[in-house]
Amino acid sequence: MPSKIPNPKRSRLRLALPATSANLGPAFDAAALAMDFYIKLDARPAQEFSIAATGRDREICGKLEAHLVLDTYREVLEAAGRLLTPLSLRIANDIPVGKGCGSSAAARLAGIALAVYFGGLHWTDAQIVGEASRREHHPDNASACWMGGLTVARMCGEAEAQVVGIRPKGKWPLLLAVPEQSLSTEEARRVLPAQYSRADAVTNVQNSLLLLAAFTQGRPDILSIALEDRIHQPYRAALCPLLPSLQELKGKNGVLGAALSGAGPSVLIFLDPGVSLQKTRRLVATHLSRTRLTAELLPAAITLRGARSSLAKS
Repeated sequence: MPSKIPNPKRSRLRLALPATSANLGPAFDAAALAMDFYIKLDARPAQEFSIAATGRDREICGKLEAHLVLDTYREVLEAAGRLLTPLSLRIANDIPVGKGCGSSAAARLAGIALAVYFGGLHWTDAQIVGEASRREHHPDNASACWMGGLTVARMCGEAEAQVVGIRPKGKWPLLLAVPEQSLSTEEARRVLPAQYSRADAVTNVQNSLLLLAAFTQGRPDILSIALEDRIHQPYRAALCPLLPSLQELKGKNGVLGAALSGAGPSVLIFLDPGVSLQKTRRLVATHLSRTRLTAELLPAAITLRGARSSLAKS
């Protein structure tokens, strides 16, 4: 039977969940990094559910019906047999929704964290990331959002994840190109083939290991080679026209390379820390204008501050 008395100590929870970029070229469904812009929630028990939303996509974030955070919160508590405490939420969102920046993983983790906190669940990081990964159908975004930094992850059973956190060596400035249109992960997955050649699989394994070496050894010089992918990007390029366009800039004026952010349509551009950000940003903007493409260009950096730090402080 569900408990009928909420824990009086559980009076408020503040969460900050970072945007994430998954796949990173060849590391399909296995690796992701956390970026330094967030969806922030301030949750308090209330008589009924309510949301006040500001920032990006506030119409989506502020809609009570079919709300990914609250639906996940309800489902986790119901499955655990715990009391459903109505919440008053204040949401400030900086993560583009439906653009390959980990918005759904952040929302699901927020719902799980709220359930763990207000439901008095004693879940480990592996259980929290695993539950979000089970709902997302892959662990990359969820692990990076929860842990921060760069993560490599795989599912272990139905609802637990094995996660390794990596602290990148050196500076890794980023530029995120976000188009106006959105793209669902389901649509992006439909264009992928059911089978791959041995050559393509081997190339991706090699490049994934080079990618990890680049980050752990602070070797931006090998990043452009390591970002090559044969598993998903060639098939998604038609849905994400920013990708082939921005890949043309590799090696020019501070651009180390570019990769789809998650399933797209946004593109993550890795920058040379020794070149002026403004100079590179102007180059990218001019190139997009010349190719008649438009995108919002957001400077970013890898953040070590994952969502779990919010729950740990509560």
